[in-house]
This record gives sequence, structure tokens and C-alpha cells, in this order.
Amino acid sequence: MEVQLFGTKKCKDTQKALRFFKERRIRTHFVDLAVRAASQGELRRFAQKFGTEALLDREGKRFRDRGLHVAHVPESRILSLLEEDPMLLRTPLVRAGNQLAVGWDEAQWKEWVKTAG
Repeated sequence: MEVQLFGTKKCKDTQKALRFFKERRIRTHFVDLAVRAASQGELRRFAQKFGTEALLDREGKRFRDRGLHVAHVPESRILSLLEEDPMLLRTPLVRAGNQLAVGWDEAQWKEWVKTAG
């Protein structure tokens, strides 16, 4: 089993996710969104499963800093907004094969580990 994890080194949930998989000796491919943005295809994959609204971190500092907390952001605009500014994503985004998770979801990850092992 190999996991691809999108997040930032400063994000506490991303750090916990990396530690979760490391403790279970699962190989991870970490993509630091501060260095490189997620591809358009990856974002679409997550958006198809969870919806674009689930990917947008409305509670995050970056969302407030850009003034988006007072603006109405239509769902049709969210995906392009996330592509241009990946720091607006709710992290971590975790992919193991065709299985996806958004945010801290330890129960889901444990299920993946159980079915893989």
C-alpha cells in the first residue's frame, strides 16, 4: 500500500497524517502545497467524490486574508480558485489508489490499512 498525501509542512493535521502512516510503515508520497500545487486532475478527482465545497477551507487563515469570508464564492468558481491558490485547500488530501479522504479522517485510514493488510 502506498499513500499520496497533499498538505503543507505547517499544517498540524497533515503532520498527524504523515505520522499515522509512518507508524504503520506505509510508504507515503508527500506533496507540499506550499512548494507545488496539486494538479488539476487530482483536484477534480477529489471534487467528484466530495464536492468542491468540501475542499475549500472556509475556516483557514488564507481564506480570511484574501477577504473571501465576506464574499459569496459560488460553487462553480471554487475549483478554479483552488487551482490558482492551493493554500485554500482543506488539508490533508489523502489518496490510496482509488480511495480518497479530505481532512483528518483516522477511521477511514484505519479501514484502508485493514483491507490492504
